[in-house]
Amino acid sequence: MKRLSQFRRHRSVAPLLMVLALLSIGTTFSVAGAATSDPITAAERSALIEEGKQLFLKGCSSCHGINAEGGGVAPSLIGVGAASVDFQVATGRMPMADMSVQAMRKDPVYSEKQIEALVAYVASLAPGPEIPGESQLNYERDGSTAEGGELFRTNCAMCHNFAAQGGALTQGKYAPTLMGVLPRHIYEAMVTGPQSMPVFSDKTITPEEKLSIIKWIKSVEAEPQLGGAALGRVGPVTEGLLVWTLGLGLLVGVAVWLAMKAR
Repeated sequence: MKRLSQFRRHRSVAPLLMVLALLSIGTTFSVAGAATSDPITAAERSALIEEGKQLFLKGCSSCHGINAEGGGVAPSLIGVGAASVDFQVATGRMPMADMSVQAMRKDPVYSEKQIEALVAYVASLAPGPEIPGESQLNYERDGSTAEGGELFRTNCAMCHNFAAQGGALTQGKYAPTLMGVLPRHIYEAMVTGPQSMPVFSDKTITPEEKLSIIKWIKSVEAEPQLGGAALGRVGPVTEGLLVWTLGLGLLVGVAVWLAMKAR
């Protein structure tokens, strides 16, 4: 008892008890806050989905149907996932006036908040590919430029050309250039397969390999344009053809000028 009394009277006991009390109070508040934040998050989620539904009814339902079931000119959006909506809307491809032509990348019509609402609404209809987070897109750390170049040449170069500059396809379609495209949108395109592009699932190309492809594309994008116009970076054949065409045109022009002068 005497030792316990001495311990209680020690100078360090009071500060120690105060620290323990503060830790206990902080833990209690954090647990209580976590318990009360779920209903608020759920309510905000419901409001976001409702906002997205109203935006969908005004700007998308005329083609995709009132319930996103699809129609004669546009496919169903049930099960396409958040990644597909984010890719199409955030890159300005949707909405589009003429569904008979290929959608082009342009400035988005909707704001970031509106895009988030549209994504939340369509994603609530059925599960699908999710938008990759920042931790999933650390291609500088998790990607390999050499591996990405090999994977790109094997799986992507036949459409986008070996320098990712884009190329022509059949029936008036084309594979767009990948220069200036956000890493998130490149990843989303691989997992959703927009328009003529196939879907590259994680079994076909793993997430780590997708990051390697993105890293290689960004390395090509960062390369300096030495020697003037790049001409699509398709090699000396294109450059030689351009010089030959210009040179031949110049010779024809000189010949015509000399003939006119002789007359």
